[in-house]
Amino acid sequence: MENKTVIITGAASGIGKATAVLFAKQGASIVISDIHEDEGRATTENIVASGGKATFFKTDVTRPEDLESLINFTLKKYNRLDIAVNNAGISGELNTIADMSIEGWQKVIAVNLNSIFYGMKFQIPAMLKSGGGSIVNISSILGAVGFAGSAAYTAAKHGVIGLTQTAALEYSSQNIRVNSVGPGFIDTPLLNVLDVEMKNQLASLHPIGRLGQSEEVAELIYWLSCDKSSFVTGSYYPIDGGYLAR
Repeated sequence: MENKTVIITGAASGIGKATAVLFAKQGASIVISDIHEDEGRATTENIVASGGKATFFKTDVTRPEDLESLINFTLKKYNRLDIAVNNAGISGELNTIADMSIEGWQKVIAVNLNSIFYGMKFQIPAMLKSGGGSIVNISSILGAVGFAGSAAYTAAKHGVIGLTQTAALEYSSQNIRVNSVGPGFIDTPLLNVLDVEMKNQLASLHPIGRLGQSEEVAELIYWLSCDKSSFVTGSYYPIDGGYLAR
């Protein structure tokens, strides 16, 4: 990862943070992108204090102009973009379809799906100028199956896989690989709204018998981003403790 520049959205906590830390340890220059400025700057400072290279750029991924500014900032600072991890996401409103608010639907689609399109729209031209690159879009196990009460989240994550496959078809011949990762239920701040009993119930849905850890997902993202996966594009990789094998 030496001399590689990496953008990671939603990198202030959870999977994004773990991924940023891992990439930095391998020598990459990281642009930490998140809407939560205090947590994002703290993550950046921790990486720098550990000898890594990182900088923070506040981004609302629902705003295409913010994602364009993120790319411009990255190119101005590092003069290239090699890897992008489109990770920002929310769980959003949990409700049945008939009872889900229009606003709740729109917010989840904006954060979890529209942002992937906006990100790639500006990341791809920057990567082409750099001679190619790798994009990893974070989907979910719910990109492959349904889940009652999470219509917007499930629809968005299905859409991420379709966008990923399409981008791979369009740009693989130009040395840009695009893949998606489908985490199961991971023990991140997104689950902090749940009590212990609910967390245990979610853990029991995985044949492996526990929730996943952010660092485990980061390892898969790293592999998909580096040259060891040079023949991999347009793929969807679940990392789910056996959830989808049930």
